[in-house]
Amino acid sequence: MYRFAKAAANLSGQAVRQVGQVRYGSTARETFHTKYGTAVLVGGTAFCTVVWAYVITQTGITWGLSPVKKVMPKPWKDAAE
Repeated sequence: MYRFAKAAANLSGQAVRQVGQVRYGSTARETFHTKYGTAVLVGGTAFCTVVWAYVITQTGITWGLSPVKKVMPKPWKDAAE
């Protein structure tokens, strides 16, 4: 098992070095994702966090209560009535 873990760590280390060379040593033009990807991800995370914080704290929704024995069905009506 030790040999397998050592080989896996070595391969992952090589992959990280190759990605670093491609990303930082490349002369290819930047795409939208490389230029704005991090900003879009951070902005989306912040937006989601703010919206859920508002929903949880300000809307007055009661969370996590079971409807068992609290929601009763209406009595059944006969067709003759």
